Amino acid sequence: MEEAMDRLNRMQAEAVLGGGEKRIEAQRGKGKLTARERLDLLLDEGSFEELGQLVTHRSNLFGLDKQQFLGDGVVTGYGKVSGRLVYVFSQDFTVLGGSLAEAHAEKICRIMDLALDNGAPVIGLNDSGGARIQEGVVSLGGYADIFHRNVQASGVVPQISAILGPCAGGAVYSPALTDFILMAEGTSYMFVTGPSVVKTVTNEEVSSEELGGASTHASKSGVAHLTAPNEVAVIDNIKRVLSYLPQNCEETPAMQPYVPGDESRPALRDVIPESPMQPYDMRTVAEGLIDAGSFLEIQPDYAPNIVVGFARIAGRSIGLVANQPAYLAGVLDIDASKKAARFVRTCDAFNVPLLVLEDVPGFLPGTDQEWGGIISNGAKLLYAFSEATVPRVTVITRKAYGGAYDVMNSKHIGADMNFAWPNAEIAVMGAKGAVEIIFRKEIAAAPDPAAKLAEKEAEYAELFAHPYRAASRGYVDEVIDPADTRIKLIRAFDMLRNKTVARPKRKHGNLPL
Repeated sequence: MEEAMDRLNRMQAEAVLGGGEKRIEAQRGKGKLTARERLDLLLDEGSFEELGQLVTHRSNLFGLDKQQFLGDGVVTGYGKVSGRLVYVFSQDFTVLGGSLAEAHAEKICRIMDLALDNGAPVIGLNDSGGARIQEGVVSLGGYADIFHRNVQASGVVPQISAILGPCAGGAVYSPALTDFILMAEGTSYMFVTGPSVVKTVTNEEVSSEELGGASTHASKSGVAHLTAPNEVAVIDNIKRVLSYLPQNCEETPAMQPYVPGDESRPALRDVIPESPMQPYDMRTVAEGLIDAGSFLEIQPDYAPNIVVGFARIAGRSIGLVANQPAYLAGVLDIDASKKAARFVRTCDAFNVPLLVLEDVPGFLPGTDQEWGGIISNGAKLLYAFSEATVPRVTVITRKAYGGAYDVMNSKHIGADMNFAWPNAEIAVMGAKGAVEIIFRKEIAAAPDPAAKLAEKEAEYAELFAHPYRAASRGYVDEVIDPADTRIKLIRAFDMLRNKTVARPKRKHGNLPL
Protein backbone atom coordinates (compact mmCIF):
# COMPACT_ATOMS: atom_id res chain seq x y z
CA MET A 1 0.00 0.00 0.00
CA GLU A 2 2.80 2.43 0.94
CA GLU A 3 4.58 1.77 -2.35
CA ALA A 4 1.38 2.45 -4.28
CA MET A 5 0.83 5.69 -2.39
CA ASP A 6 4.39 6.81 -3.06
CA ARG A 7 3.93 6.16 -6.75
CA LEU A 8 0.65 8.11 -6.76
CA ASN A 9 2.29 11.04 -4.99
CA ARG A 10 5.14 11.11 -7.53
CA MET A 11 2.67 11.08 -10.42
CA GLN A 12 0.65 13.89 -8.90
CA ALA A 13 3.79 15.93 -8.33
CA GLU A 14 4.70 15.52 -11.99
CA ALA A 15 1.26 16.81 -12.98
CA VAL A 16 1.56 19.98 -10.88
CA LEU A 17 3.35 22.78 -12.71
CA GLY A 18 5.73 25.11 -10.91
CA GLY A 19 4.75 28.65 -9.91
CA GLY A 20 4.95 31.04 -7.03
CA GLU A 21 4.08 34.48 -5.83
CA LYS A 22 7.12 36.06 -7.52
CA ARG A 23 5.98 34.88 -10.96
CA ILE A 24 2.44 36.10 -10.35
CA GLU A 25 3.68 39.50 -9.21
CA ALA A 26 5.95 39.74 -12.25
CA GLN A 27 3.02 38.92 -14.51
CA ARG A 28 1.32 42.15 -13.49
CA GLY A 29 3.66 43.60 -16.07
CA LYS A 30 3.60 41.23 -19.04
CA GLY A 31 4.14 37.55 -19.74
CA LYS A 32 2.18 34.40 -19.03
CA LEU A 33 1.32 32.38 -15.96
CA THR A 34 1.15 28.61 -15.79
CA ALA A 35 -2.20 26.82 -15.95
CA ARG A 36 -2.18 26.17 -12.20
CA GLU A 37 -1.06 29.66 -11.23
CA ARG A 38 -4.08 30.99 -13.07
CA LEU A 39 -6.35 28.72 -11.05
CA ASP A 40 -4.64 29.78 -7.83
CA LEU A 41 -5.43 33.41 -8.65
CA LEU A 42 -9.01 32.71 -9.69
CA LEU A 43 -10.21 30.40 -6.92
CA ASP A 44 -10.55 30.90 -3.19
CA GLU A 45 -7.48 29.58 -1.38
CA GLY A 46 -7.65 25.85 -0.72
CA SER A 47 -10.98 25.38 -2.52
CA PHE A 48 -9.80 23.69 -5.74
CA GLU A 49 -10.62 20.03 -6.26
CA GLU A 50 -8.98 18.62 -9.36
CA LEU A 51 -10.62 16.01 -11.57
CA GLY A 52 -8.81 13.83 -14.11
CA GLN A 53 -5.30 14.67 -12.95
CA LEU A 54 -3.89 11.30 -14.04
CA VAL A 55 -5.59 11.16 -17.46
CA THR A 56 -3.27 10.71 -20.46
CA HIS A 57 -3.85 10.67 -24.22
CA ARG A 58 -4.61 7.41 -26.00
CA SER A 59 -2.85 7.81 -29.34
CA ASN A 60 0.36 6.10 -30.41
CA LEU A 61 0.63 7.73 -33.85
CA PHE A 62 3.39 10.11 -34.98
CA GLY A 63 5.50 9.48 -31.88
CA LEU A 64 2.82 10.37 -29.34
CA ASP A 65 3.42 7.06 -27.59
CA LYS A 66 6.75 8.51 -26.43
CA GLN A 67 5.11 11.73 -25.12
CA GLN A 68 2.85 10.92 -22.20
CA PHE A 69 1.81 13.81 -19.96
CA LEU A 70 -0.46 13.53 -16.94
CA GLY A 71 -3.61 15.58 -17.39
CA ASP A 72 -3.20 15.72 -21.20
CA GLY A 73 -2.66 19.47 -21.35
CA VAL A 74 -5.64 20.70 -19.34
CA VAL A 75 -6.31 21.10 -15.62
CA THR A 76 -9.98 20.60 -14.75
CA GLY A 77 -12.04 20.62 -11.59
CA TYR A 78 -14.18 22.74 -9.33
CA GLY A 79 -13.68 25.28 -6.58
CA LYS A 80 -15.10 28.52 -5.23
CA VAL A 81 -14.95 32.18 -6.18
CA SER A 82 -15.96 34.47 -3.31
CA GLY A 83 -17.49 31.43 -1.63
CA ARG A 84 -19.58 30.40 -4.66
CA LEU A 85 -19.15 27.12 -6.56
CA VAL A 86 -17.66 27.26 -10.06
CA TYR A 87 -16.37 24.66 -12.51
CA VAL A 88 -13.11 25.42 -14.30
CA PHE A 89 -10.68 24.24 -16.91
CA SER A 90 -7.25 25.72 -17.52
CA GLN A 91 -5.35 24.72 -20.66
CA ASP A 92 -1.58 24.19 -20.44
CA PHE A 93 0.30 25.41 -23.51
CA THR A 94 3.51 23.75 -22.29
CA VAL A 95 1.98 20.32 -22.96
CA LEU A 96 1.78 19.69 -26.71
CA GLY A 97 0.87 23.34 -27.25
CA GLY A 98 -2.29 22.94 -25.19
CA SER A 99 -3.73 21.12 -28.20
CA LEU A 100 -7.11 19.49 -27.82
CA ALA A 101 -7.75 15.83 -28.50
CA GLU A 102 -9.95 13.04 -27.19
CA ALA A 103 -8.91 12.82 -23.53
CA HIS A 104 -8.41 16.60 -23.23
CA ALA A 105 -11.93 17.21 -24.58
CA GLU A 106 -13.49 14.55 -22.37
CA LYS A 107 -12.10 16.27 -19.28
CA ILE A 108 -13.64 19.59 -20.31
CA CYS A 109 -16.97 17.92 -21.17
CA ARG A 110 -16.97 16.24 -17.76
CA ILE A 111 -16.86 19.52 -15.84
CA MET A 112 -19.43 21.11 -18.18
CA ASP A 113 -21.82 18.22 -17.48
CA LEU A 114 -21.29 18.66 -13.75
CA ALA A 115 -21.93 22.39 -14.06
CA LEU A 116 -25.26 21.79 -15.77
CA ASP A 117 -26.27 19.08 -13.31
CA ASN A 118 -25.45 21.27 -10.31
CA GLY A 119 -26.35 24.72 -11.63
CA ALA A 120 -23.03 26.56 -11.36
CA PRO A 121 -20.92 28.72 -13.72
CA VAL A 122 -18.27 27.33 -16.08
CA ILE A 123 -15.02 29.25 -16.50
CA GLY A 124 -12.59 28.36 -19.26
CA LEU A 125 -8.99 29.60 -19.21
CA ASN A 126 -8.03 29.09 -22.85
CA ASP A 127 -4.42 28.75 -24.01
CA SER A 128 -4.31 26.30 -26.90
CA GLY A 129 -2.85 26.00 -30.37
CA GLY A 130 -6.01 24.26 -31.57
CA ALA A 131 -6.80 20.69 -32.53
CA ARG A 132 -4.12 18.04 -32.04
CA ILE A 133 -3.28 17.18 -35.62
CA GLN A 134 -1.76 13.80 -34.70
CA GLU A 135 -5.17 12.54 -33.52
CA GLY A 136 -7.02 13.59 -36.68
CA VAL A 137 -10.80 13.52 -36.69
CA VAL A 138 -10.88 12.51 -33.01
CA SER A 139 -9.75 16.04 -32.17
CA LEU A 140 -12.51 17.55 -34.29
CA GLY A 141 -15.04 15.32 -32.58
CA GLY A 142 -13.77 16.53 -29.21
CA TYR A 143 -14.38 20.14 -30.19
CA ALA A 144 -17.88 19.33 -31.40
CA ASP A 145 -18.67 17.60 -28.09
CA ILE A 146 -17.68 20.81 -26.28
CA PHE A 147 -19.65 23.03 -28.68
CA HIS A 148 -22.76 20.96 -28.10
CA ARG A 149 -22.45 21.37 -24.35
CA ASN A 150 -21.86 25.12 -24.73
CA VAL A 151 -25.21 25.36 -26.47
CA GLN A 152 -27.00 23.17 -23.93
CA ALA A 153 -25.61 25.31 -21.11
CA SER A 154 -26.42 28.61 -22.83
CA GLY A 155 -28.84 30.62 -20.71
CA VAL A 156 -28.79 27.93 -18.01
CA VAL A 157 -25.49 28.65 -16.25
CA PRO A 158 -23.07 31.55 -16.86
CA GLN A 159 -20.19 30.63 -19.17
CA ILE A 160 -17.07 32.79 -19.14
CA SER A 161 -14.03 32.39 -21.41
CA ALA A 162 -10.64 33.96 -20.75
CA ILE A 163 -8.24 33.96 -23.71
CA LEU A 164 -4.75 33.83 -22.21
CA GLY A 165 -2.70 32.75 -25.20
CA PRO A 166 -3.39 31.56 -28.75
CA CYS A 167 -6.89 30.51 -29.67
CA ALA A 168 -7.03 29.43 -33.31
CA GLY A 169 -9.18 27.46 -35.71
CA GLY A 170 -11.90 25.38 -34.07
CA ALA A 171 -10.73 26.57 -30.64
CA VAL A 172 -12.41 29.97 -31.15
CA TYR A 173 -15.95 28.65 -31.41
CA SER A 174 -16.37 27.40 -27.88
CA PRO A 175 -15.52 30.85 -26.45
CA ALA A 176 -17.78 32.43 -29.07
CA LEU A 177 -20.68 30.36 -27.71
CA THR A 178 -20.10 31.51 -24.13
CA ASP A 179 -21.57 34.58 -22.44
CA PHE A 180 -18.39 36.62 -21.97
CA ILE A 181 -14.95 36.62 -23.58
CA LEU A 182 -12.03 38.30 -21.79
CA MET A 183 -8.58 38.79 -23.37
CA ALA A 184 -5.11 39.75 -22.17
CA GLU A 185 -3.41 42.50 -24.17
CA GLY A 186 -0.23 41.53 -25.98
CA THR A 187 -0.28 37.82 -25.13
CA SER A 188 -3.63 36.51 -26.41
CA TYR A 189 -5.24 36.33 -29.82
CA MET A 190 -8.16 34.65 -31.57
CA PHE A 191 -8.71 33.89 -35.24
CA VAL A 192 -10.21 31.19 -37.43
CA THR A 193 -7.24 31.26 -39.83
CA GLY A 194 -3.82 32.60 -38.90
CA PRO A 195 -1.64 35.20 -40.64
CA SER A 196 0.16 32.65 -42.85
CA VAL A 197 -3.10 31.28 -44.25
CA VAL A 198 -4.45 34.80 -44.73
CA LYS A 199 -1.35 35.71 -46.73
CA THR A 200 -1.62 32.58 -48.87
CA VAL A 201 -5.31 33.08 -49.67
CA THR A 202 -5.65 36.87 -49.85
CA ASN A 203 -2.04 38.05 -50.13
CA GLU A 204 -2.55 40.28 -47.08
CA GLU A 205 0.37 40.86 -44.72
CA VAL A 206 -0.93 40.95 -41.15
CA SER A 207 0.48 40.11 -37.73
CA SER A 208 -1.24 37.88 -35.18
CA GLU A 209 -1.89 40.92 -33.00
CA GLU A 210 -3.43 42.94 -35.84
CA LEU A 211 -5.49 40.00 -37.05
CA GLY A 212 -6.87 38.77 -33.74
CA GLY A 213 -5.30 40.53 -30.78
CA ALA A 214 -7.16 41.92 -27.79
CA SER A 215 -7.41 45.47 -29.13
CA THR A 216 -8.69 44.23 -32.50
CA HIS A 217 -11.46 42.17 -30.94
CA ALA A 218 -12.29 44.88 -28.40
CA SER A 219 -12.74 47.70 -30.92
CA LYS A 220 -13.29 46.26 -34.41
CA SER A 221 -15.00 42.87 -34.23
CA GLY A 222 -16.69 43.18 -30.85
CA VAL A 223 -15.74 39.57 -30.07
CA ALA A 224 -14.01 40.52 -26.80
CA HIS A 225 -16.22 41.85 -24.00
CA LEU A 226 -13.38 42.94 -21.73
CA THR A 227 -9.62 43.31 -22.13
CA ALA A 228 -6.92 43.89 -19.53
CA PRO A 229 -3.18 44.63 -19.61
CA ASN A 230 -2.19 41.28 -18.10
CA GLU A 231 -3.52 37.93 -16.95
CA VAL A 232 -3.84 38.98 -13.31
CA ALA A 233 -6.20 41.80 -14.34
CA VAL A 234 -8.15 39.46 -16.64
CA ILE A 235 -8.77 37.07 -13.74
CA ASP A 236 -9.83 39.99 -11.53
CA ASN A 237 -12.36 40.93 -14.22
CA ILE A 238 -13.73 37.37 -14.27
CA LYS A 239 -14.46 37.71 -10.55
CA ARG A 240 -16.14 41.08 -11.10
CA VAL A 241 -18.40 39.73 -13.84
CA LEU A 242 -19.39 36.76 -11.67
CA SER A 243 -20.31 39.10 -8.80
CA TYR A 244 -23.20 40.54 -10.82
CA LEU A 245 -24.60 37.17 -11.94
CA PRO A 246 -26.53 34.39 -10.20
CA GLN A 247 -25.33 30.80 -10.17
CA ASN A 248 -27.89 29.78 -12.77
CA CYS A 249 -31.10 30.83 -14.52
CA GLU A 250 -33.28 29.67 -11.63
CA GLU A 251 -31.71 32.12 -9.19
CA THR A 252 -31.44 35.89 -8.90
CA PRO A 253 -28.19 37.82 -8.37
CA ALA A 254 -27.16 38.18 -4.75
CA MET A 255 -27.92 41.51 -3.10
CA GLN A 256 -24.90 43.41 -1.82
CA PRO A 257 -25.01 45.14 1.58
CA TYR A 258 -26.33 48.66 1.26
CA VAL A 259 -27.06 51.37 3.83
CA PRO A 260 -29.71 53.87 2.61
CA GLY A 261 -28.82 57.53 2.84
CA ASP A 262 -29.69 60.74 1.04
CA GLU A 263 -30.59 59.41 -2.41
CA SER A 264 -31.27 62.80 -4.02
CA ARG A 265 -28.81 63.81 -6.77
CA PRO A 266 -29.24 67.58 -7.47
CA ALA A 267 -26.17 67.60 -9.77
CA LEU A 268 -28.21 65.71 -12.40
CA ARG A 269 -30.26 68.86 -13.02
CA ASP A 270 -27.24 70.44 -14.70
CA VAL A 271 -26.04 67.52 -16.85
CA ILE A 272 -28.15 68.18 -19.96
CA PRO A 273 -26.81 71.10 -22.08
CA GLU A 274 -29.16 73.94 -22.97
CA SER A 275 -28.68 73.34 -26.69
CA PRO A 276 -30.33 70.11 -27.91
CA MET A 277 -27.47 69.75 -30.39
CA GLN A 278 -24.73 69.78 -27.75
CA PRO A 279 -23.30 66.41 -26.62
CA TYR A 280 -22.77 65.18 -23.08
CA ASP A 281 -21.47 61.95 -21.55
CA MET A 282 -24.29 59.60 -20.54
CA ARG A 283 -21.88 57.91 -18.14
CA THR A 284 -22.15 61.05 -16.01
CA VAL A 285 -25.89 60.45 -15.74
CA ALA A 286 -25.36 56.78 -14.97
CA GLU A 287 -22.82 57.51 -12.24
CA GLY A 288 -25.35 59.78 -10.58
CA LEU A 289 -27.94 56.99 -10.46
CA ILE A 290 -26.02 53.87 -9.50
CA ASP A 291 -24.13 52.88 -6.35
CA ALA A 292 -20.73 54.54 -6.24
CA GLY A 293 -17.98 52.54 -7.94
CA SER A 294 -20.32 49.75 -9.06
CA PHE A 295 -20.22 50.23 -12.84
CA LEU A 296 -18.51 47.55 -14.94
CA GLU A 297 -18.76 48.56 -18.59
CA ILE A 298 -18.93 45.75 -21.14
CA GLN A 299 -17.41 46.21 -24.64
CA PRO A 300 -16.41 49.82 -23.90
CA ASP A 301 -14.40 50.22 -27.13
CA TYR A 302 -16.92 48.67 -29.51
CA ALA A 303 -19.88 50.67 -30.86
CA PRO A 304 -19.31 53.50 -28.35
CA ASN A 305 -22.57 55.19 -29.37
CA ILE A 306 -24.24 52.84 -26.91
CA VAL A 307 -23.03 52.02 -23.40
CA VAL A 308 -23.79 48.68 -21.74
CA GLY A 309 -22.60 47.18 -18.50
CA PHE A 310 -23.38 45.95 -15.02
CA ALA A 311 -23.99 48.15 -11.99
CA ARG A 312 -25.87 48.17 -8.70
CA ILE A 313 -28.69 50.30 -7.37
CA ALA A 314 -29.18 50.08 -3.60
CA GLY A 315 -27.14 46.87 -3.64
CA ARG A 316 -29.22 45.26 -6.40
CA SER A 317 -27.48 44.03 -9.55
CA ILE A 318 -28.75 45.66 -12.76
CA GLY A 319 -27.85 45.74 -16.43
CA LEU A 320 -27.44 49.22 -17.92
CA VAL A 321 -28.18 50.06 -21.57
CA ALA A 322 -27.67 53.72 -22.47
CA ASN A 323 -27.44 55.81 -25.63
CA GLN A 324 -24.23 57.85 -25.71
CA PRO A 325 -24.80 61.41 -27.01
CA ALA A 326 -21.05 62.04 -26.86
CA TYR A 327 -20.50 59.70 -29.84
CA LEU A 328 -22.48 59.94 -33.11
CA ALA A 329 -25.15 61.80 -31.09
CA GLY A 330 -26.16 58.44 -29.60
CA VAL A 331 -27.76 57.10 -32.78
CA LEU A 332 -28.50 53.41 -33.19
CA ASP A 333 -26.50 51.71 -35.93
CA ILE A 334 -25.74 48.10 -36.85
CA ASP A 335 -22.97 47.53 -34.31
CA ALA A 336 -24.75 49.34 -31.47
CA SER A 337 -27.92 47.34 -32.06
CA LYS A 338 -26.06 44.02 -31.99
CA LYS A 339 -24.04 44.99 -28.92
CA ALA A 340 -27.08 46.08 -26.93
CA ALA A 341 -29.26 43.15 -28.07
CA ARG A 342 -26.68 40.61 -26.94
CA PHE A 343 -26.33 42.29 -23.55
CA VAL A 344 -30.10 42.55 -23.03
CA ARG A 345 -30.53 38.85 -23.78
CA THR A 346 -27.69 37.94 -21.41
CA CYS A 347 -29.25 39.94 -18.58
CA ASP A 348 -32.66 38.45 -19.25
CA ALA A 349 -31.25 34.91 -19.26
CA PHE A 350 -29.80 35.39 -15.78
CA ASN A 351 -32.53 37.47 -14.14
CA VAL A 352 -30.62 40.75 -14.08
CA PRO A 353 -33.07 43.73 -14.19
CA LEU A 354 -32.55 46.28 -16.96
CA LEU A 355 -32.19 50.05 -16.71
CA VAL A 356 -32.33 52.00 -20.00
CA LEU A 357 -31.11 55.59 -20.24
CA GLU A 358 -32.46 57.04 -23.47
CA ASP A 359 -31.29 59.95 -25.58
CA VAL A 360 -31.59 58.79 -29.17
CA PRO A 361 -32.20 60.84 -32.34
CA GLY A 362 -32.97 57.76 -34.43
CA PHE A 363 -31.19 55.17 -36.56
CA LEU A 364 -28.05 56.11 -38.47
CA PRO A 365 -28.89 56.81 -42.16
CA GLY A 366 -26.68 55.93 -45.12
CA THR A 367 -26.03 53.31 -47.77
CA ASP A 368 -23.47 51.50 -45.59
CA GLN A 369 -26.09 50.99 -42.92
CA GLU A 370 -28.90 50.01 -45.26
CA TRP A 371 -26.77 47.64 -47.32
CA GLY A 372 -25.22 46.26 -44.15
CA GLY A 373 -28.64 45.25 -42.85
CA ILE A 374 -29.64 47.93 -40.36
CA ILE A 375 -33.22 46.70 -40.72
CA SER A 376 -32.56 43.17 -39.48
CA ASN A 377 -29.84 44.24 -37.05
CA GLY A 378 -31.96 46.99 -35.53
CA ALA A 379 -34.72 44.41 -35.20
CA LYS A 380 -32.41 42.32 -33.00
CA LEU A 381 -32.52 44.98 -30.29
CA LEU A 382 -36.28 45.37 -30.72
CA TYR A 383 -36.65 41.59 -30.38
CA ALA A 384 -34.36 41.40 -27.35
CA PHE A 385 -36.28 44.00 -25.37
CA SER A 386 -39.67 42.64 -26.42
CA GLU A 387 -38.65 39.13 -25.36
CA ALA A 388 -37.14 40.12 -22.00
CA THR A 389 -39.17 39.24 -18.90
CA VAL A 390 -36.92 40.77 -16.24
CA PRO A 391 -37.91 44.09 -14.61
CA ARG A 392 -37.32 46.85 -17.20
CA VAL A 393 -37.19 50.57 -16.43
CA THR A 394 -36.51 53.43 -18.88
CA VAL A 395 -35.47 57.01 -18.19
CA ILE A 396 -35.71 59.42 -21.16
CA THR A 397 -33.19 62.16 -20.50
CA ARG A 398 -33.52 64.20 -23.71
CA LYS A 399 -34.41 62.92 -27.19
CA ALA A 400 -36.57 59.94 -28.07
CA TYR A 401 -37.20 60.20 -31.80
CA GLY A 402 -38.76 57.95 -34.40
CA GLY A 403 -38.55 54.19 -34.44
CA ALA A 404 -35.62 54.35 -32.05
CA TYR A 405 -38.06 55.57 -29.37
CA ASP A 406 -40.01 52.34 -29.82
CA VAL A 407 -36.91 50.15 -29.81
CA MET A 408 -35.28 51.62 -26.70
CA ASN A 409 -37.50 49.81 -24.19
CA SER A 410 -40.69 51.80 -24.71
CA LYS A 411 -43.92 50.97 -22.88
CA HIS A 412 -45.26 49.60 -26.16
CA ILE A 413 -42.77 46.71 -26.17
CA GLY A 414 -43.24 45.76 -22.55
CA ALA A 415 -41.24 48.15 -20.36
CA ASP A 416 -42.54 48.14 -16.78
CA MET A 417 -41.83 51.75 -15.82
CA ASN A 418 -40.94 54.72 -18.02
CA PHE A 419 -39.80 58.04 -16.62
CA ALA A 420 -38.91 61.24 -18.46
CA TRP A 421 -37.02 64.35 -17.45
CA PRO A 422 -38.88 67.65 -18.03
CA ASN A 423 -36.79 68.63 -21.07
CA ALA A 424 -37.31 65.28 -22.83
CA GLU A 425 -38.58 65.35 -26.42
CA ILE A 426 -40.69 62.43 -27.60
CA ALA A 427 -41.61 62.81 -31.26
CA VAL A 428 -41.29 61.33 -34.73
CA MET A 429 -38.34 63.63 -35.39
CA GLY A 430 -36.82 66.96 -34.34
CA ALA A 431 -38.80 70.14 -34.79
CA LYS A 432 -36.68 71.55 -37.64
CA GLY A 433 -36.85 68.41 -39.78
CA ALA A 434 -40.56 67.99 -39.10
CA VAL A 435 -41.61 71.51 -40.14
CA GLU A 436 -39.43 71.37 -43.27
CA ILE A 437 -41.60 68.45 -44.36
CA ILE A 438 -45.01 69.50 -43.05
CA PHE A 439 -44.84 73.18 -44.03
CA ARG A 440 -42.49 72.99 -47.00
CA LYS A 441 -44.80 74.83 -49.42
CA GLU A 442 -45.90 77.42 -46.86
CA ILE A 443 -42.30 78.23 -45.95
CA ALA A 444 -41.25 78.48 -49.60
CA ALA A 445 -44.12 80.87 -50.39
CA ALA A 446 -43.50 83.15 -47.40
CA PRO A 447 -41.95 86.62 -47.95
CA ASP A 448 -39.34 85.70 -45.32
CA PRO A 449 -38.82 81.89 -45.45
CA ALA A 450 -36.33 81.91 -42.60
CA ALA A 451 -38.74 83.73 -40.28
CA LYS A 452 -41.60 81.43 -41.27
CA LEU A 453 -39.40 78.37 -40.62
CA ALA A 454 -38.54 79.67 -37.16
CA GLU A 455 -42.21 80.40 -36.46
CA LYS A 456 -43.36 76.92 -37.48
CA GLU A 457 -40.46 75.30 -35.65
CA ALA A 458 -41.50 77.02 -32.43
CA GLU A 459 -45.11 75.97 -33.05
CA TYR A 460 -44.12 72.33 -33.54
CA ALA A 461 -41.85 72.36 -30.49
CA GLU A 462 -44.68 73.74 -28.38
CA LEU A 463 -46.83 70.80 -29.43
CA PHE A 464 -44.34 67.92 -29.42
CA ALA A 465 -40.90 68.82 -28.01
CA HIS A 466 -41.75 67.77 -24.46
CA PRO A 467 -42.74 64.60 -22.58
CA TYR A 468 -46.22 65.68 -21.48
CA ARG A 469 -48.13 64.57 -24.57
CA ALA A 470 -46.68 61.04 -24.15
CA ALA A 471 -47.42 61.17 -20.43
CA SER A 472 -51.04 62.12 -21.11
CA ARG A 473 -51.40 58.91 -23.13
CA GLY A 474 -49.71 56.78 -20.44
CA TYR A 475 -46.61 56.11 -22.55
CA VAL A 476 -44.58 57.78 -19.79
CA ASP A 477 -45.50 56.97 -16.20
CA GLU A 478 -44.12 60.15 -14.68
CA VAL A 479 -42.21 63.30 -15.61
CA ILE A 480 -39.67 63.63 -12.81
CA ASP A 481 -37.11 66.00 -11.39
CA PRO A 482 -33.68 64.66 -12.47
CA ALA A 483 -32.55 64.97 -8.84
CA ASP A 484 -35.19 62.41 -7.82
CA THR A 485 -34.30 59.83 -10.47
CA ARG A 486 -32.26 57.55 -8.21
CA ILE A 487 -35.05 57.55 -5.61
CA LYS A 488 -37.59 56.60 -8.29
CA LEU A 489 -35.36 53.80 -9.59
CA ILE A 490 -34.74 52.30 -6.16
CA ARG A 491 -38.48 52.19 -5.51
CA ALA A 492 -39.34 50.91 -8.99
CA PHE A 493 -36.87 48.01 -8.94
CA ASP A 494 -37.94 47.10 -5.41
CA MET A 495 -41.59 47.10 -6.51
CA LEU A 496 -40.75 44.89 -9.51
CA ARG A 497 -38.57 42.36 -7.67
CA ASN A 498 -41.21 39.61 -7.78
CA LYS A 499 -42.25 40.17 -11.40
CA THR A 500 -43.31 37.04 -13.29
CA VAL A 501 -44.31 36.72 -16.93
CA ALA A 502 -46.07 33.79 -18.61
CA ARG A 503 -44.67 33.31 -22.10
CA PRO A 504 -46.65 31.82 -25.01
CA LYS A 505 -46.03 28.12 -25.55
CA ARG A 506 -43.55 27.63 -28.39
CA LYS A 507 -40.37 25.81 -29.25
CA HIS A 508 -38.40 29.06 -29.57
CA GLY A 509 -38.72 32.43 -31.27
CA ASN A 510 -37.04 33.24 -34.57
CA LEU A 511 -34.57 36.01 -33.76
CA PRO A 512 -33.65 38.02 -36.91
CA LEU A 513 -30.05 36.76 -37.09
